[in-house]
Amino acid sequence: MRTSDDPSLYEEILVSPMYLAGSGSSGDAGFAPVSHWPHHYLDDGPCQLVVTSPDRRIQIGWFGDDFELWKITAAQEAVAPPHWTATFNHVTPPEIVAGLTTALAQDYAASDPYENNGRFLTNPSTYWADAVRPLTDAGWKQDGGAELGTVEIIAPDGQAGVLINNRRSGWDDETFTLWAGPRGWGTRAEATFTARTPSHLIAATAAVMASSAPVLRERHMIHHEVEHLVTLTPVAQAVTVAPAAEPSVSRAPTPLDVRRTAVTQAVHRAARAPRTAADLRVMAAQSRSSSAAQYRPGSLAPAAAARPSANSSTPRRSR
Repeated sequence: MRTSDDPSLYEEILVSPMYLAGSGSSGDAGFAPVSHWPHHYLDDGPCQLVVTSPDRRIQIGWFGDDFELWKITAAQEAVAPPHWTATFNHVTPPEIVAGLTTALAQDYAASDPYENNGRFLTNPSTYWADAVRPLTDAGWKQDGGAELGTVEIIAPDGQAGVLINNRRSGWDDETFTLWAGPRGWGTRAEATFTARTPSHLIAATAAVMASSAPVLRERHMIHHEVEHLVTLTPVAQAVTVAPAAEPSVSRAPTPLDVRRTAVTQAVHRAARAPRTAADLRVMAAQSRSSSAAQYRPGSLAPAAAARPSANSSTPRRSR
């Protein structure tokens, strides 16, 4: 059993499948696609940071201390009620959030803000399969035991899935829930989407869940109840076993290279910016890089088409 001062707790590891990697105590990956959008720091409220599109029709809120860590909305106008809402809980890997924020950034760049249009406001497909096609294409299968009026599609390892509630009664009802991990406050990742969320945005989020690419974490970030369900590869080992590059050929950056570059850039940003809650996370990262044995606290604080069933009213079940 490891103790809190065990240096191996802070060993950098590659985690697969990604959807069981947890949040990593940082939302950087989820905010990266919209890093050029306006940032609004709200240190006195439960929502600590809001990143908005330039016209504020898209809002990405970070609730650093709440169960629902992310709340993302889109509206016809900046002061209008949300057309749709997506939420991601505190266990959801920010790389999954980035699937949605990347698609939103692309949609907004192609929109005309003066016309109040944009693909991020289009109506969803009438076929639920369009929203989850990346999962079914990756071999996820429909579970025959789902409740009446719902559809559930499960990953091959049985540790993730999507629940589709076809018995909605209103536009603000949650109709799609992506989940991963065993039941429990600290182990179950959940992402929910309300009824009017465009299908391609759900699909963009699902596509990240279907990816086989591992993600970088520190060992202590993996919940002990999930550790036996994932493959953990120390970054140092991954770098050691990788074939050496020829001197005359430029090599692709290793995960360790990417990590070091990200920390260096974050430290430089912190030096130029006010000391916000986000900056405290950067300072912690800087101190961690100086000594692997030093205690490092958590930081701030994210298949063919089938027709929906027409007759339903059972609420969504939680796995």
